[in-house]
Amino acid sequence: MTQDYWVNPAIFLIDTLFGLYIFALLIRFLFQWTGADYQNPISQLLIKVTHPVLKWVRRVLPPFGRVDTASVVLMFTLQLLNGYLVFLLKGSEPSVSSLSILAVSQLLELVLNIFLFAVIARALVSWVGPAAAYNPFVSLIFSLTEPVLRASRRLMPATGGIDLSPMIPLIGIQLAKMLFLPPLQQLAAILY
Repeated sequence: MTQDYWVNPAIFLIDTLFGLYIFALLIRFLFQWTGADYQNPISQLLIKVTHPVLKWVRRVLPPFGRVDTASVVLMFTLQLLNGYLVFLLKGSEPSVSSLSILAVSQLLELVLNIFLFAVIARALVSWVGPAAAYNPFVSLIFSLTEPVLRASRRLMPATGGIDLSPMIPLIGIQLAKMLFLPPLQQLAAILY
């Protein structure tokens, strides 16, 4: 077996481990930002998973208003390190500016995907009825999507019992993905 045999499994493992932790940090950040229930069991799990590292970063970076700067800097740093390790395993070494722009692009894509799936999940749950409202996952989905859907409801009034308000955020998220991500990825490729 050659050394190349181990590269793809190593990249998969690095992407998976970093990706899961960055996802947990981002979800925690979004729940804090939207004012989700702190006592929710899922919120408590995210806090237990992310707190050991965040407490050290928070000693250096205090929050800025409602923005937890320690979470943002840690997510960015981990995404940067993830990209560097993956490129290193592939046998190349991109510039720091290219890696930084790529990290921002990947984090922005993750945020957009989280909101995309959260709005879809909220729309599906609304069809199920009030029985699902007591689920801890559903209450967090409602907390996460309510600011977006509240603004959407102002633009699109209720139509005969069918809530079409999720359509506006879904279209907006897809447009944002098409308009913002490709230029960032191209800029990262140019600076490589």
